[in-house]
Amino acid sequence: MGLTISKKMNAVLHLLLMTVVLICILPVILVICVSFTDEGTLREYGYQFFVRQFSLSSYKFIFQVGEGIVQAYGVTILVTVVGTLLSLLIIAMFAYPLSRKDLKYRNKFMFFLFFTTLFNGGLVSWYLICTQFLHLTNTLWALVLPYVMNGFYVIVLRTFFSQSIPAELIESAKIDGAGELRTFFRIVLPLSLPGLATIAIFAAVGFWNDYFLPLMLITEPRLYNLQYLIYRVMTNIQFLSENSDKLTMAQISYQAPKESARMALAVITIGPIVAVYPWLQKYFIKGLTVGAVKG
Repeated sequence: MGLTISKKMNAVLHLLLMTVVLICILPVILVICVSFTDEGTLREYGYQFFVRQFSLSSYKFIFQVGEGIVQAYGVTILVTVVGTLLSLLIIAMFAYPLSRKDLKYRNKFMFFLFFTTLFNGGLVSWYLICTQFLHLTNTLWALVLPYVMNGFYVIVLRTFFSQSIPAELIESAKIDGAGELRTFFRIVLPLSLPGLATIAIFAAVGFWNDYFLPLMLITEPRLYNLQYLIYRVMTNIQFLSENSDKLTMAQISYQAPKESARMALAVITIGPIVAVYPWLQKYFIKGLTVGAVKG
C-alpha cells in the first residue's frame, strides 16, 4: 500500500524544500552581486543582495595581476577532461572485475584496495616517487596521474556493478561468444551511466579544485592551473592591500579591490562546474540511489 501525504503536509514539505533551495542559492547570488560592486561602496555599505554601484574593477584587476589566467583556464579544462576520462577508465576497469564473484584472489585485491583508503606512505615517499621515479615535475601529467586512482571511488563503482549488472547478462554474453573486453565496453559500461556519472562528477570536481599538485610539482607559470593561479593572485591582492600605504604611485596606481576581487575569483572558479552539473544531475541522483532499500 502506497504512502499518502495530506495536502497540508505536502505544502509543508514544499515550503521546507524551497527554504533549503534558497539557503543554497542566496550565497551564490550574494557572491555575484558583490563581485560587480565598487570596492568603496562595499566598505561603506557592506555586502548587499543588489548592486548599489556597478563596477568591473575587480575583474580588471584580476586579469591584470593574473596575466596568465586565460592560459590557466585552458590548463585546468584540459587536465579536468583528460583526468576525469582517464580516471573513469582505470577505476571502472578495476571495479568491474572486483564485482565478479568468479574473480580469483578477489578478496586479496579488495583487502589491498581497502588498506590504501586507510593508510598511505606519507608525503615524502609520494613526492620522491613523483619527482625521482616518475619524473612528473613541470609536466601536465603531474596534474593528472596522482589523482587518477581513488580507492573510495572504486568501492562505490564496484557496489554499483554488483547490484546493477545481473550475472545472467554476463553469462548470456559469454555464451554468445563475447570476450571479457567486449562484454565490458559494449554491455557493462552502457548500462552503468548513472554510476559512471556519479564518479565523473566527484573526479571532475577534484581535478578542477586542485591546487596541491601544482604547489608541489609545478614551477613553470605556463603550467599553472586556475586554482593555483588564483591562490597566487589572492596572495598579491593581500600584499597590495596590506602595503598600499607604503607603495608609491609609480608602483600602484589604485587601491586593490580586496573584497570584490575575492568574490570575482569565486565566480570565475565555479562558473564551468555550475554549468556542467545540470547535464549530469539526473545520472548523479540515480547513481546515488542505486542500492537503496526497496519495498
